[in-house]
Amino acid sequence: MNTILIFLQKAIAQGIGILFGADGEILTEKSGNLNLGVPGMMYMGGIAGLAAAFLYENASANPDPIVGLLLSLLCALLAGLLGGLIYSLLTITLRANQNVAGLALTTFGVGVGNFFGGSLSKMAGGVGQISTAVTASAYQAKLPLLPNIPVIGPVLFSYGFLTYFSIVLSIALYWFLNRTRQGLNLRAVGESPATADAAGIDVTRNKYLATCIGGAICGLGGLYFVMEYSGGTWTNNGFGDRGWLAIALVIFARWNPLHAIWGSILFGALYILYLYIPGLERSIQELFKMLPYLVTIIVLVITSTRRKKEDQPPEHLGLPYFREER
Repeated sequence: MNTILIFLQKAIAQGIGILFGADGEILTEKSGNLNLGVPGMMYMGGIAGLAAAFLYENASANPDPIVGLLLSLLCALLAGLLGGLIYSLLTITLRANQNVAGLALTTFGVGVGNFFGGSLSKMAGGVGQISTAVTASAYQAKLPLLPNIPVIGPVLFSYGFLTYFSIVLSIALYWFLNRTRQGLNLRAVGESPATADAAGIDVTRNKYLATCIGGAICGLGGLYFVMEYSGGTWTNNGFGDRGWLAIALVIFARWNPLHAIWGSILFGALYILYLYIPGLERSIQELFKMLPYLVTIIVLVITSTRRKKEDQPPEHLGLPYFREER
């Protein structure tokens, strides 16, 4: 029983960073932009938040964890937003290919993260010695009393505030996309920008806003991994393939933020499942890591054959739109 509870805890912890990335990409893709730069924006958010906390803690004789939290949170959001802005400038203003721009953003973001991560390590005295424990303590602070509830307490109430914020954010994003005029306008842009344009909806503005805000949300995924999951430490290339899992989760969730909540927990469970199966060889462990992608492919095949409109991606996803060519 204890093993099962620990496994569920670890699955949720693994999935939350993926959920942030998926929510950011869902918002972006609803505008018709296909941004494959999610991993890069997560790295940018993670290193920006960590650097802000690290520099603040080293410059202050008595650092306040709340101040460190606010600084790191702001910097992570701005870094992710910057990634979304770079992508928007490349694809909307300069008309670059969306796939190429997204992959370039990922390469850029990972490189920036690793470069500044290495630089901070040298400032701290050596590789692997970055520590922002004071700020991380604010991110890892748990709810009072509730974690002590038998069975459900450790599983549901033993996480930091970013975990619960990710759930609230997913619900709010679903409500925005399906219950507000601005959300419906955004979906119209993703389905048929020419029609939306003719109806008086500002296509360029909607695409820019969705992509930049989506990038900021992805940045929170990187911040979560660094601060809440890793306890305020940085390891180059430590994010693994979580950014790509976030993109896969968008497809698995069928562009629905509510489905992304439980889908992220499933992905987290599949991602660590091999650790709980004794006696597996290294090659078999790598095969187990493919399970989230395999499940996504299966879901994609099933939804493609059913052809239900609500299960399909935005009709204009990944396609450029230029008003003068309408």
